[in-house]
Amino acid sequence: MPSNFFEGGLHGENSHADPLEVFEGLQWNTAGVKPANCPYSVWQVLNHMIFWQDFYLTYLKGSVPVHPEHDEDSWPVAIAPTNETEWSDAIVQFSKGLQEAENEAKKDLNEMKDAKLERTRGVILATLMTHNSYHTGQVALIRRIIGAWPPPSW
Repeated sequence: MPSNFFEGGLHGENSHADPLEVFEGLQWNTAGVKPANCPYSVWQVLNHMIFWQDFYLTYLKGSVPVHPEHDEDSWPVAIAPTNETEWSDAIVQFSKGLQEAENEAKKDLNEMKDAKLERTRGVILATLMTHNSYHTGQVALIRRIIGAWPPPSW
C-alpha cells in the first residue's frame, strides 16, 4: 500500500473524521463530562488513544512495548483533566504521535517489525489508524450527547 494511504487515513478520509479535528474547540472542563449510560468521557477516550498510539509507535521504532495485562488497563481512571494545561498537553501529545506515525508511514511498509506475530510496518500502521478511527467516532458521539458538537471548523 502506498504511504499516502496511511498518511490520509491517519487524519481521516471519506467517512472517517480527522482525529485531531474531533477534539477541536472542546473545553477542558467539558472533556471530562461522562454522559449517563456512557462508559467513558472524551478525556478517557483521548488518553486511551494516546496509550495505544504510543504502544504501536514503540513497535514501529524497533522496540517491543509492554502489553497491559488486561486491555482495561489502557483506560485511565480519571474521568476529567484537572485543568486546561493538562487537557492541552494531552492534545499536543496525541498530535505529536500522529506526526510520528506519518513519518513512519514514509518508511518501508513491508519491513517486519514483529516477526513473532508476523506483523509488518504496514499492518502495525493499519492497526493504529483503525484504532484511532474507531475511537474518533466515539468522541464525536460523546460530544453530540453532551451538546458540544460540531467542532468550530466544521
